[in-house]
Amino acid sequence: MFKLNGTVFMPSVLTLVGIPGLESVQFWIGIPFCAMYITALFGNSLLLVIIKSEHSLHEPMYLFLAMLGATDIALSTCILPKMLGIFWFHLPDIYFNACLFQMWLIHTFQCIESGILLAMALDRYVAICDPLRHAITFTHQLLTQIGVAVTLRAVIFSAPCLILIKCRLKHFRTTVVSHSYCEHMAVVKLAAEDIRINKIYGLFVAFIILGFDIIVIILSYIRIFVTVFNLPQRESRLKAFNTCIAHICVFLEFYLLGFFSFFTHRFGFHIPPYIHILLSNLYLLVPPLLNPIVYGVKTKQIRDRLSKIFSL
Repeated sequence: MFKLNGTVFMPSVLTLVGIPGLESVQFWIGIPFCAMYITALFGNSLLLVIIKSEHSLHEPMYLFLAMLGATDIALSTCILPKMLGIFWFHLPDIYFNACLFQMWLIHTFQCIESGILLAMALDRYVAICDPLRHAITFTHQLLTQIGVAVTLRAVIFSAPCLILIKCRLKHFRTTVVSHSYCEHMAVVKLAAEDIRINKIYGLFVAFIILGFDIIVIILSYIRIFVTVFNLPQRESRLKAFNTCIAHICVFLEFYLLGFFSFFTHRFGFHIPPYIHILLSNLYLLVPPLLNPIVYGVKTKQIRDRLSKIFSL
C-alpha cells in the first residue's frame, strides 16, 4: 500500500466504521441484530429439515422454498459475523480482496433470491391458471435447471462489479469505509478516479435483474388474480388465493425493503447516514428472519409438521 499525492495506491486493508454517528451504541445495536441472525438461522434450517424429511413436501413450491431458505442463510451469514466483530470486538479491518468477495457474495445472493421469487411466482401461475399442465411442466429436472440458471445469472451479472473496481480504481482518497459491511457504493466512493461507470453498472444490474423480475412477478399475479376471481365457487377462490398469500408477503417484504433502502441511499440526501446504513442492514436481515415465519404460519403442511416435531 503506497501513498501518492494524498491518495492510497491499491490498499491492501480497508477499515469498516460500522454505523457512523452511532458508534457509542453499536454494542447494543449488535444484540437485536444477533438475535435476528440466530432466529433466521434456526428458522430457515428447521424449514430445510422439514422439507427434506417430509416426502409430501417434495413439490415445486416447497423445493423453491428450500432454495430460498438456503439463500437466506448464506446472505445473512455474509454480513453478520463481521458486523458483530466490529460492534462487539472492535475488529474493523478487512482485507481489500476479502471486502470485494463479501460484496460479490451479497450481490450474488440478492440476485439469486430475486430469481427464486420469480420462479415461485411462475410456479403459482401455472398451478392456478393451467393446473393440468403443472405436474408436466415443473418436473424435478426443470427445477434443477432453474436453480442452475438463477445461480449462473447472479454470478455472471455480479462479477463485473468486482472487475470494474479491481481494474479501474487504483487510487483511493481514504481506506475508511463508512458502512458496517462492504456495500458497493460505499467502497466505490472511496476512489479518487472517475466512478461513473461503476455507478452506471450498479444501476444497470439493479434495473435489469430486479426490474425484470418484479415486472414478471406482477404480471403473473395479475393473471392469477383474474383467474381466481373467475372461479365459480367461493371455496375454490379462497383455497387458490390462500396458496399465494405467503409468497406475496415474502415478495413485498423483499422488494419494498430493497426499494426503500435504494431510494433512501440515492435521493435521501438530508437523511442522516446512520439511517441509510440501518436500512441497508435491515434489508439484508429482515427477509431471512421473516420468510420462515411467514411460510410456517401460512402453510398448513409446514404447520402440521412443526406441531409434530415440538409435540415429541
